[in-house]
Amino acid sequence: MSSASVSVDGEVVGEIGAGLVVLLGVGQGDSGAEAAKLADKVSKLRVFDDDTGRMDRSLLDTGGAALCISQFTLYGDVRRGLRPSFTEAADPAVGEQLYEQFCLALEGSGVPVSKGRFGARMRVSLVNEGPVTLLLEA
Repeated sequence: MSSASVSVDGEVVGEIGAGLVVLLGVGQGDSGAEAAKLADKVSKLRVFDDDTGRMDRSLLDTGGAALCISQFTLYGDVRRGLRPSFTEAADPAVGEQLYEQFCLALEGSGVPVSKGRFGARMRVSLVNEGPVTLLLEA
């Protein structure tokens, strides 16, 4: 991804150049250990092209940044009916704590981190290269 930003009520609250947009869903039973493990994986994930065009470089290798957005709707379950159920998403207080823990761990690994605003209605804009979109679980 070559650039991304997030705004709340028309105000840009986070933006990055090259790097990754992380849409982070926190579910029931998730833990701080899983947040730290996932942050470590994101920092080392080899999804950026090397000189030969092969996906073999990480955020740490490229000096890229991460824009982290809390996204409880990733836990939306529509297997029954037409309205999503979010019962598998973590309680907001737990979700916010683990979201912040993930962001701190990612930043602690040496990745510049920009964030959205937890619980706010956000507008996310990004230029997705490839595009490459991956689902990661701890």
